[in-house]
Amino acid sequence: MENEVTKAEKTKILVAEDDPNLGLILTEYLEAKGYEATLAKNGIEGWKKFANGDFDCCVLDVMMPEKDGFTLGKEIRNANESIPIIYLTAKSMKEDTLEGFKSGGDDYITKPFSMEELLMRLKAILRRTKGEEKIEEKTVFELGKFKFDFKNQVLVIDGKEQHLTSKENALLKMLGQHSNQLLDRSQALLAIWGDDSYFNSRSMDVYIAKLRKYLKEDEGVKIINEHGKGFRLILP
Repeated sequence: MENEVTKAEKTKILVAEDDPNLGLILTEYLEAKGYEATLAKNGIEGWKKFANGDFDCCVLDVMMPEKDGFTLGKEIRNANESIPIIYLTAKSMKEDTLEGFKSGGDDYITKPFSMEELLMRLKAILRRTKGEEKIEEKTVFELGKFKFDFKNQVLVIDGKEQHLTSKENALLKMLGQHSNQLLDRSQALLAIWGDDSYFNSRSMDVYIAKLRKYLKEDEGVKIINEHGKGFRLILP
């Protein structure tokens, strides 16, 4: 038991489960085994916590209100190609299993299941993907001539530092994770502002303008607005 706790002490698990009783049981069990578990009560809250956190594995219930587990899993997989995803569901049909894997899942557990089964599957996935050692999520980005340090909220070019606000920092991280790809406007709003209202959308445009101003010292780095869709960080 001691070794199990030692190995798992730095491993962070996101649990998205709308059943409050099961969610509590899952997080308490994982924490008793030495993992650090964070509970989200629906898919929208799950994405917000994922985008603003640093997780090693995600355990997602499929049937959730507001945003289902497959949709959440696709968003997580688009943001992070390597993080393990385990789906939990009461469904056992073959089509749903296939949908889970198509959505970027690494494993699929049908309810009811034992906590021991979940733990064994979790340990197997972590051993296979990360050797049960924590691999830090990327926090330093090379953006053309810029170095962006997410943890320290600073953008550096030629020794000059531009310190970022929390929202500037979170937004630039998401753009960096999607470099040369489309960052969906609603996805960014939900992750950073909590909802995609018109007011928050206008607020995000202000922060995009600020980031463009910071990045203008490298002509090869641009933030392109795709009307009605989102933004694309273009890197040389």
